[in-house]
Amino acid sequence: MKSPATWLCILFVLLLHVPFLNQPIQGDDVYYLAGAEHAQVDPLHPHHTRYAFQGDMVDMRGHPHPPMNTWILGLLLAMFGDIREVPFHAAYVVFSLIAALSMLSLARRFAPCRAIAAFLFLATPAFVINGMSLESDLPLAAFWLAATALFIKAVDSRSRTALLLSVLALAFAAMTGYQAIVLIPILWVYLWTQKRGGAFAWLATLTPAIVIIAWQLFERVSSGALPAAVLGGYFAHYGFENLLAKVQNALALTAQTAWLVFPLLLLATFWKLPRWFLIAAAVATAGLVFVDPNPLFWASWFIGAVVIAWCVRAALHDAEPDGRFLAAWVVIFFVAALILFFAGAARYLLPIAAPVALIVVRALQYRRIWLWSGLVIELALSLGLAVVNYQHWNVYRSFASSLAPEIEQRHSWINADWGFRFYLEAEGALPLLRGQALQPGDLLITSDLGGFTASPPGAPVHEIASRVIQPAIPLRLIGLQSRSGYDTASRGLRPFDISRGIIDRISASIVEEHKATLSWLPMNAPEAPQQIISGIYPLESNSWRWTAGTAILLLKSPPQPLPVKASFFIPSQAIPCHVTLSLDGKLISEQTFLQSGAVMLISPPQQPASGSATLTLAVGKTFSVPGDNRQLGLVLKAVGFQE
Repeated sequence: MKSPATWLCILFVLLLHVPFLNQPIQGDDVYYLAGAEHAQVDPLHPHHTRYAFQGDMVDMRGHPHPPMNTWILGLLLAMFGDIREVPFHAAYVVFSLIAALSMLSLARRFAPCRAIAAFLFLATPAFVINGMSLESDLPLAAFWLAATALFIKAVDSRSRTALLLSVLALAFAAMTGYQAIVLIPILWVYLWTQKRGGAFAWLATLTPAIVIIAWQLFERVSSGALPAAVLGGYFAHYGFENLLAKVQNALALTAQTAWLVFPLLLLATFWKLPRWFLIAAAVATAGLVFVDPNPLFWASWFIGAVVIAWCVRAALHDAEPDGRFLAAWVVIFFVAALILFFAGAARYLLPIAAPVALIVVRALQYRRIWLWSGLVIELALSLGLAVVNYQHWNVYRSFASSLAPEIEQRHSWINADWGFRFYLEAEGALPLLRGQALQPGDLLITSDLGGFTASPPGAPVHEIASRVIQPAIPLRLIGLQSRSGYDTASRGLRPFDISRGIIDRISASIVEEHKATLSWLPMNAPEAPQQIISGIYPLESNSWRWTAGTAILLLKSPPQPLPVKASFFIPSQAIPCHVTLSLDGKLISEQTFLQSGAVMLISPPQQPASGSATLTLAVGKTFSVPGDNRQLGLVLKAVGFQE
């Protein structure tokens, strides 16, 4: 018979999740769902598909997670026949229950107040908010905690059944997230500190590495590519591992650590550190005021730094084996997170929310009123953030539904990613790709928050609908007018933000006909946006624009034949550079340049047949730079008809 604590945990999880079962598709759900759809035709290779990401078509074999979560969604899709929010989220409550019961099992082993320890974990913002996501974070946390709890039970009781179940959970965790590899040293620490476990236990810890290698080899044999190699190529292309991204990741993760448990409880637990460290941390925090002067960031960073430093000290010097293991669990995973991740998202730290809660309860077991008070405050914050998150994504769902009649009648394009794109694609719209030309009458749907930086449509647009997303609750996970790094450190470094600012502006506009008023078109001319059709990026330094591989413009025809000239700068990365000019589809000039610098490409005199002409400038080689995923060609200054 289950204990009262077990039933309380189950009830707690259900009460948290049932109100959010109709949570809209959000964030990166859309990419996992793309794999789930492909799994219906190729179940062994659900990632052998392509989808649009920030305006580029990418290979899902380079997805940053193995396919377990995609398989789960594929199974749900096969069962229900369509993507439905309520049954899908109801199914994912199972993972929250697995995580909760696994945490309760760990609390029975490590904490004197097991129910409070479990509730502190369940109240973590990332558990409450991301528990209603279809991303891999909750399944990974569930398999991670289940594997750890079963492994510890197997070692303590010498149960082969528990050990076999732990191996199964380790395999599932490995197929859900590459970071499951970090479980190996964590479980080694447990075996070492407890002085228990035989050869089979040590061998069992290698399961994540064996499973990941086996899957990589299977993919290599069956598809000709290692997923890890494809992923590494995308990381380099999008600059995810550049120095700035890694620094932001480290700062944000440290700040996020302060909210794994209510910060005042963390301070009450972890404050016993050498005075020199506290002084050094205070000085470092003072320096971070110049990075972000908001107290929410620098106070969170200070508390997070104290937590990590205390765990480092305890992992090295704590004489009590259980305390040393829990501290080492936190330190090993946190160091791995600094190395492996780039976005600093709160959900990354879910695997260490459990040991942090256990350490807090062990330290404050005789101050239960503190524990319950901190739990209530943290839970209120988490629920407030979850409501704002629901309202944010629900606007996308309702806006997409309102556009259904227009999408049905027109070619419709989405300049946005995430859940917004999912609902628009469900109505029949298509993702806008970089450099894509739009035609008069097309419907362009944009998001200021989730849209990628693409070349402008060029032609004037007529807005037919728009909305501003601005929930009344003054909490923000992400937004145009906030600096929250909850989802990604590129948006800010705060663990969340206290603000009533705008989260996003979304709009739908009809593309009108291009009008050519200039024959000679400087890139900083006020008329330039109307005469640029595609393949040219926004104005820089008020004088020039980058081109993509192919740039298309509209020019007013001159009254008499004139040469077509293009004034541009060739960067060294584009050498050798073959450039062509075509007018109304006819090649009029081409040249290969072997040196970088400013040049002028000139054609023979041309006389278009109509009042306007379409000019195409193409380069044979493009490149990209770290942190900028645009495909760059030339620096264009001016182009057109000129004597």
